[in-house]
Amino acid sequence: MNVKVPETNFTDFLLQSGVISLEDMEIARKQSSRTGRRLQETLLEFGLISSRKYAENLAAFLGIPLTDLTELEDLQAIPEMPMSVKFIRQHKLLPLSLNDGLMTIAMAHPTDLMILDIIRRTTSMKLSVTVADFAEIDRKIEDLYGSGTSSMKMILDDLRDEELEILGSEEDQDVDTLRDMASEAPVIKLVNLLFSQAVEFGASDIHIEPFEGDLHIRFRIDGVLQDQESPPKKLQSAIISRIKILARLNIAEHRLPQDGRIRLRLMGKKIDVRVSTVPTMHGESVVMRLLDQTSMFIGMEDLGFPHDNLETFKRLIQHPHGMILVTGPTGSGKTTTLYAALDKINGPEKKILTLEDPVEYQLKGVNQIQVNTKIGLTFSSGLRAFVRQDPDVIMVGEIRDKETAEIAIQSALTGHLVFSTVHTNDAVGAITRLQDMGVENYLIASCLDGVLAQRLVRQICPDCKIPVKADPKALQELEIDISQADELLVFRGEGCRRCGRTGYRGRLGIYELIEINDEFKNLIVEKASANILKRVARKGGMRTLREDGWVKVRKGITTIEEVMRVTQVDEI
Repeated sequence: MNVKVPETNFTDFLLQSGVISLEDMEIARKQSSRTGRRLQETLLEFGLISSRKYAENLAAFLGIPLTDLTELEDLQAIPEMPMSVKFIRQHKLLPLSLNDGLMTIAMAHPTDLMILDIIRRTTSMKLSVTVADFAEIDRKIEDLYGSGTSSMKMILDDLRDEELEILGSEEDQDVDTLRDMASEAPVIKLVNLLFSQAVEFGASDIHIEPFEGDLHIRFRIDGVLQDQESPPKKLQSAIISRIKILARLNIAEHRLPQDGRIRLRLMGKKIDVRVSTVPTMHGESVVMRLLDQTSMFIGMEDLGFPHDNLETFKRLIQHPHGMILVTGPTGSGKTTTLYAALDKINGPEKKILTLEDPVEYQLKGVNQIQVNTKIGLTFSSGLRAFVRQDPDVIMVGEIRDKETAEIAIQSALTGHLVFSTVHTNDAVGAITRLQDMGVENYLIASCLDGVLAQRLVRQICPDCKIPVKADPKALQELEIDISQADELLVFRGEGCRRCGRTGYRGRLGIYELIEINDEFKNLIVEKASANILKRVARKGGMRTLREDGWVKVRKGITTIEEVMRVTQVDEI
């Protein structure tokens, strides 16, 4: 057998390697002493180290191989083992191969020599042990022996039927009962599991939706909602109460919407969770937005700008004064683009003020203020105060009304560079939106330097990308020449474990950018129609969202279907 337990301690190895901070280790040690569980289990449960990182370091510590089970596709090649599924599941192990009396086993805890001795005596074979990610072992066991081995089902299996009834009573409970329900260990584990799975899958939102007969859990991954394994309806009140306690909301209030915030540390990341609850016919619906503080900055060069648009946008944001608008629907990446722009021009010689609702990420060297309508701090009142703070650059999270628009425009006209967003379908729509608010045409023309419209498209998973023939009907809808459709190859993802069988992994922007020149200013003053403005913009070199999307399709970055999903027919 190739496993020898080193004399040094694994936790000391983690500290010396810098994988775990001393502060986090002390937190885990105190929790372990209270619960009586192994320190390593506590580190994983609290997300102080990811299961993958844990496996990598354990392999290095023990000096034995690390097996990547995601590459193990042929489950038929796994040898049979004379052990129960319960034993395999409980001790997190998986047989990999059998060759001339030598069985290779992947284990999450290879230092458990007693278990290895049981396997050796039961199988009468020599053993070669490798380390594997315990989460990957669980998934392979699930694939091999059935869906009953999932983490959520394992937690629910720990509940006795009568406990489930008590936890999930649908009668009106008082505050003490709700608090007791939310403090039950299985409920805490279920909520922790939701957060850890969402972070592991790269989800931006968690949706908990109650219906008449069941409770639905969905994650928004790369902008698309995906169904997840859901707990039973009977646990609805307990789970929602647990989340409300974490977010410091009123657990006894079920009739009114509430908003709160949770701060977590998961898998070595600081996660800021924005919680929103609203009452529905069958209970409270909860949506949680996950903001990863450690991955807040994306360089402007990495956002997906075409080279010419990138150079133009960089030049626009260097203007000493004026207004630049970014437009698109909710979730199209507008805030990320604005943060990248602010980060590009930020420096000790400039004072930058932002007014946001909410402040999503903290920018170093930038004064950020969060809107609070309860005390009268609105976009318009905050912006009015900003002008007296002697700023060089102002960012207003969103222009929603005429008052905010006019104050922002006056700020741009009096020597400030102003960034903001509006909700319109395309770049030209931002101009007509300001006109619809009642802003004078000459004011718009005087201050507006550029408008950027954007969407986010999912990128094809690089691990399962394959070439395919382009669909002539899709090309026709994109107004692409279909004369050579039979010979035109594009790409799509077949779907693999790394992308969750979706064929996509990660997102990138598609853009249309208008630089407001003198001809465009004259048309704004004359209140030209949106069609005329778009025609002039395209004559001046503007690519529409769909045209930029098609460029990325031809480069093998995304698919035609994805571009069509996020854009409109009339955008060309």
